[in-house]
Amino acid sequence: MLILGLLVILVGVVLILLGVFATEVNSLNGAGQVEFVGIDVNATTLFILGLVAGVAVLTGLAVARYAIRRQMKQRKENKKMEELSEKLERAEAERRRDLDNDR
Repeated sequence: MLILGLLVILVGVVLILLGVFATEVNSLNGAGQVEFVGIDVNATTLFILGLVAGVAVLTGLAVARYAIRRQMKQRKENKKMEELSEKLERAEAERRRDLDNDR
């Protein structure tokens, strides 16, 4: 999940960088045309691409955050289970020693 979140963030960042550095404005006869990565688009389409890029970055951050929290929770549970398992093993060993001493 973390990798998915990072990939979505990467896609959003690439779109933003392309929008900033690979966009040319061509104004012919007063009509503004925008060239985005070699494709002629209008201003509305460029705005929507920026919006999609922003949403992709925010979604990627949310997914990555969720994945990190989930991993931390699993680590904490695994650590607790290991501690309980060690306690159980010590208690069983002590019980066996007590049984052996009683004989």
